[in-house]
Amino acid sequence: MGRGKVVMRRIEDKISRQVTFTKRRNGLLKKAYELSLLCDAEVGLIIFSGRGRLFEFSSSSCMYRTLERYRTCSYNSPEETPPEENEINYHQYLKLKTKLEYLESSQRNILGGDLGPLGMKEIEQIENQIYISLKNIRTRKHKVLLDELFDLKSKEQELQDQNKDLRKKLQDMSCAKNALHRAWQDGGQSSSNGNAIDTTYPGFAQHPETEHDSMQLGYNNQAYMDQPNNNEGMTSQRLDGLGSSAGWI
Repeated sequence: MGRGKVVMRRIEDKISRQVTFTKRRNGLLKKAYELSLLCDAEVGLIIFSGRGRLFEFSSSSCMYRTLERYRTCSYNSPEETPPEENEINYHQYLKLKTKLEYLESSQRNILGGDLGPLGMKEIEQIENQIYISLKNIRTRKHKVLLDELFDLKSKEQELQDQNKDLRKKLQDMSCAKNALHRAWQDGGQSSSNGNAIDTTYPGFAQHPETEHDSMQLGYNNQAYMDQPNNNEGMTSQRLDGLGSSAGWI
């Protein structure tokens, strides 16, 4: 049985898509080479992968000449850019492309990939680069930690100062409260003493000597009342004496 018809659409599976791209890319490059060789044609092929990698083929010695020829034939404007300038630009493009490939390869090597083709010397260079990078990273990390520690100490000092201020205010409030309490107690005692003084004011209470005199006065009055007859006799005797005195005069 023959092969079934292939549906022309995007392959969803990533691995299958990559495998198909590799196979068809190699087939396309092979066909371009065969076409240029069999038919003596100038062929230029440029391919960019899904990841942005460049693959190219040129039957001439320089891809730029093929592109310049294409531009001349398509736009019919060979005077727009001098060929020398275009060639310089193309050489710069090749340099940048080579540099980009080198940087990508170096990045993969630093990450531990594509180390098979490298020799001992190249591996040691990569190791030294990693060691220097790690040293710089640790230095930066140490500096960041020191800065954070300094900030934390500054905040701690500020909090301690605030704590001292709050304690001082609390002590002041406590002292004021105690002073107010003592003043209140002193005021209560003064009020009590004032009442005692008022109770000893004349008219409300008498001195001990006065009380003693009044007690004796009451006793005398009582004795006087207990002897009414004697008092009456004494009164009559006084009256009689006064009468006799009057008669003698």
